[in-house]
This record gives sequence, C-alpha cells and structure tokens, in this order.
Amino acid sequence: METTRQSNVLFVVLDTVRKDRLGPYGYERETTPTLSRFAEEAAVFESAVAPAPWTLPVHASLFTGRYPSQHGADQGSPYLEDETTLASVLSAAGYDTACYSSNAWITPYTGLTDGFDEQDSFFEILPGDVLSGPLASAWQAVNDNEYLRELASRLVHLGAKAHATLASGEGADSKTPSVIDRTKSFIDDSESETGWFAFVNLMDAHLPYYPPEEYREEFAPGVDPDDVCQNSKEYNAGARAIDDDEWDDIRGLYDAEIAHMDAELGRLFDWLRETGQWEETTVVVCADHGELHGEHDLYGHEFALYDQLINVPLLVKHPDLEADRRDGLVELLDCYHTVLDALDVDPDAAGTDGGAVARDSTRSLLSSDYRRFGAATEPDPGQRAVSDGDGDGGDYAFVEYAQPVIELHHLEEKASEAGIELPDDHRAYARLRAARSTDAKYVRADRIPDEGYRLDEDPSEETPVEPAADETVAATERALARFEDAVGGAWDDPSETNADEADALAEADEETQERLRELGYLE
Repeated sequence: METTRQSNVLFVVLDTVRKDRLGPYGYERETTPTLSRFAEEAAVFESAVAPAPWTLPVHASLFTGRYPSQHGADQGSPYLEDETTLASVLSAAGYDTACYSSNAWITPYTGLTDGFDEQDSFFEILPGDVLSGPLASAWQAVNDNEYLRELASRLVHLGAKAHATLASGEGADSKTPSVIDRTKSFIDDSESETGWFAFVNLMDAHLPYYPPEEYREEFAPGVDPDDVCQNSKEYNAGARAIDDDEWDDIRGLYDAEIAHMDAELGRLFDWLRETGQWEETTVVVCADHGELHGEHDLYGHEFALYDQLINVPLLVKHPDLEADRRDGLVELLDCYHTVLDALDVDPDAAGTDGGAVARDSTRSLLSSDYRRFGAATEPDPGQRAVSDGDGDGGDYAFVEYAQPVIELHHLEEKASEAGIELPDDHRAYARLRAARSTDAKYVRADRIPDEGYRLDEDPSEETPVEPAADETVAATERALARFEDAVGGAWDDPSETNADEADALAEADEETQERLRELGYLE
C-alpha cells in the first residue's frame, strides 16, 4: 500500500495520562470532549505499549525508534547522546521543526531537543545559557565517570525538583496555554515549502495536581490541592496513608488537569481547522506513560510495569487510516517510523550524517506490512524476539525499567524521615523488563518475584500466573527471554548502586556550582 504523503505532522504527548480517564476509551466523566471529537476521525488504538514507564526513555524512543537499552537515555545516564533524532532527519529533509514542552526532561541538557530548529521547554528555574552550557557539560562529564554516580544522581534529581518548584502551590500556573500559543506561532511563521513537524508535551496531569479553578470546581468541587497527598514517595514508603475519600479527591484533581489539557488542545485543533491546515496534517496524540492511584498499593509511575502505566492512549489521524478502533498490539516506538512514512522521508536520503534508524514499513502504522517482522531488513531486538518465536505466532511489545535513581532517593528520604527501614527486596530497588501481548504479560525482576498475568482474563493484574500453569504466559516469558538475549542478557541478578562520594563537580565552573547550591543540590 502506498502512503498518502502529508505536508505536516503534529505530535502531541499528554504526559502521565491514563487511557481509562479519556472519553475515547470509555470514561464516563466528560474530561475530554476535544479528544472524543478527534476520535471520530482518527484510529484509536486499544493496545499501545510504552517502552518504559517514565518520560525520558520514552521520549528518547519516540525520537530514535530504539528501545531504552539501545539508546541508553535513562536514569543512570540521563541524556541522549550520539543519536540522530527524528527531528534531525526531518530538518535535513527541509521541514521546519519545533518542540514545545513544560517537562523538565525535554530540554537541551538531556539532548532530547537536539535536531529541532526551535525549542522552548518553558522550564524557567534555570536560565537557558546554563542549560545549554556549563550544566550540560557537567551533566555529561559526571555521568561518563562510573565512580561518580552519587553526584550524577543529584543532577538527575535536579529535573524533578525543578518541576516540583514550578508546579506547586501558588506558583502552579499551567504552562500549557503558552505551549499552545507558541505552537500556533511556529506553524503560522513556518515558511518551508516542504512542511512542518511540531512536537508538543503537555504536562498538567503530572504530579503535583494544581488545576485551574474552573476545572477544579467542575471535577473536584471543594477540594483544596494542598489538603491531599501530592507526594507519591510518602505513600509508597509507607509514611503516609490515603483513604478512599482522599483517593477520590486526588482522582478528581487529576481529571481536572486532563480536562484543562483537552480544552487547550481543542484550541489548537480548532485553529488548524480554521486556517485550512487540518486536512494536510497528520495528528498523533498519545501519553508517554500513565499513573497509579492506589492500584497495587502504589502511587505515581515508578517501581512497576502494570498496565495503568504502560498501556497508553494512542490516536492517529491520517488519510490512510480508517477512523475506527484497533485491538492489535502497537509499540510507541513505532511512531518514529509512522511519522517518516506520513511525510515520505527516508533518513538515508535526508542529508544527515547517518546514524538514524532506517525507515521500516513493518513498524509503520500506515503500512500493510505493519508488524510483519519477518520482512524487516535490519530487525531490532523486539522484531527479532517476535519473528524468532517458537511457532506460537504471537506478537509482543517490550518494556524496560532500569533501577530508578530519583525516585529511589526520594523514597529512601521519606522512609527515613518516618523512621521506616526499606527492606532489600523492596520493589523500588528492582530493575524490571516485560513482554506484553494482547492476552498476557510477563515481568522479569532482579530483586522481587517475577509476575505473569493473563490480561484477557485478569485485566487488572490481580492474580499472578506461573508460566508452568499457563501456556500463554509461558509463551510470553519465552518472548521476553529472546528480547533479553537480543539486548545483552536478563536482569536477574540484583544490581548495586553504591557510589563514590567524591566531588564530581570540582571541574564545573563556579556559576554552575552556585546555581546548584541555590537549588539545594550542593552544600
């Protein structure tokens, strides 16, 4: 099937949004009238799987078409290095490209904005010259030294702390209206005869929840955001209990944040229609990961690979996609190839210096060869794990979660303050990998028991199933083992995180060190 070429692509990530809180996925509260209308002209995917449960590795996968263990951008090394990104390819092919976000991870110092002609992180706690200069250099220098992980974790920690500063209390004004305004201005000012690519991340649904008053009064009437638990680590450490009424209040605030994002997204969609650009624009809307609100006794999006975190919403509008619902498996890293396909861009011919993942029809949502991995010319680890199967004909998505740094640091801090000692086998210390089909999931861990589930019979993942007792789960575990082999081996031995306490920033200039002192990262 030949793809209908489009002039433009709008790619929207709704950060930290669960699919079951959206109208297109059956939510009874009217949080998303914009997305419900959009779903009438888009393909809605029921089984889209994120390659990780948090922002940095997922966006790196979206921008490179690689799994986290391939591109390496994760908490241990929190920057994307030596990768030719989707934006770089499209810029070289003549497209105007821009990235607008209020997420602390999508910034120059992580490398995720590399290749975009324009970017604005709306991340105001550090000046742009520091982000693009000495801090970026210090960040990389620290992480390149295997003995300096403790100080590296402080730099990683900076992003989370800065976001909390921007999005808490009275300073919690949403950056989303500004993100939408800048996106409109970029599109309006685009002079490329080829077209444009706009990537947008909307951050409202990420903790802490401080929705604008009009949405709070509709979805969480009478709830004061300062009266509910806004720190997931307090709950996960056992230092803070949350009863059913408080969970209802938290979920109401979360719904209000989603409703605000939806309204702002509607403002952008309506403007594209009014200016005559809607029909020639491919629109991708997804979440990078979801959120847990007490399920499995967890809060937030760390320490687990349950479906509330990794089975994400995905809606795509393109002339070659019928507006219907799709039950088949999809991986978010397939979006890389789908965008290239929509714009008919070949990375090898685009004029970059090479290094980009080649466009692959077996990973494009627009292709009749989609997920027929036996036809892949340069199969990646996931494609090999599926096509080298043992005759079961199953299709699988793969998820990776390296041992957390920020979350673990915060969790230990909250536990210590409450006089709680975390056991060595606490799930916060575990590395996790999973294989997921539409019917089953198998999660391998290095410090906690593995978990297998029959998703078709137990979608809430409440009753673990051993592979020996169920062939569908066993086949999923075998697929995971093939993926592990392809990426360098299983994570089945507990990892250590001991780090040298030396001053890793000794070579950083005084301006950078002073900025870090102001933020509380250095004494």
